[in-house]
Amino acid sequence: MARALIVVDVQNDFCEGGALAVAGGAAVAEQVTAFLSRAADAYDVVVATADWHEPLPHDNAGHFAVGADPDYVATWPEHCVRDTAGAAYHPALRLPADAVHVRKGQGRQDYSGFEGVLTPGAGSPAGGAATGSATESAAEAGALADAAPAGLADALRARAVDGVDVVGLATDHCVTATALDALAAGFDVRVLTDLTAGVGVRTTIDALTRLAARGVTLTTSDAR
Repeated sequence: MARALIVVDVQNDFCEGGALAVAGGAAVAEQVTAFLSRAADAYDVVVATADWHEPLPHDNAGHFAVGADPDYVATWPEHCVRDTAGAAYHPALRLPADAVHVRKGQGRQDYSGFEGVLTPGAGSPAGGAATGSATESAAEAGALADAAPAGLADALRARAVDGVDVVGLATDHCVTATALDALAAGFDVRVLTDLTAGVGVRTTIDALTRLAARGVTLTTSDAR
């Protein structure tokens, strides 16, 4: 089975000190990097997704709260605005040079990486960390995007990927949405729970329960 690792939204604004911080976000960045250093050969493709929103006063199809307090369910404070430090990958996250980058939420309410747009040549959003040269990353990402311009699911199929492991932020929002969309697209899906962090305890438990009920395998990076 060819397998992809999908690293969801490990961005500065979702880590401590960011506009929409998740407790443990920085630790997830470090842990994903350590995992990749020992397990990169287990994956045929590494994908990194990133929120990439338009700045206020654009509300990104209602995603940003405008003129009212955010409810933290359907509306949120401004975060991960394109071309800002908040949208950059956390500096502790080190990605392979040939990682494929997906931007989502460009004027829309995207949660899943499968709703996003492959971005050939993007490298790391807003200068975030990536190993290897930007030229190599652009060439590899561009080749994958050219092979399947319709989106991430088709791009993965173009590499004969039939299984994905999902990690990143936040468990109860974009990790869950990405995992469920991967399942709907026909992939075998695992969530490596030790490489995720959630916004709230109850919402994280509910999300993991929902994932398991839908057929997603919940495991850890050591037990996969």
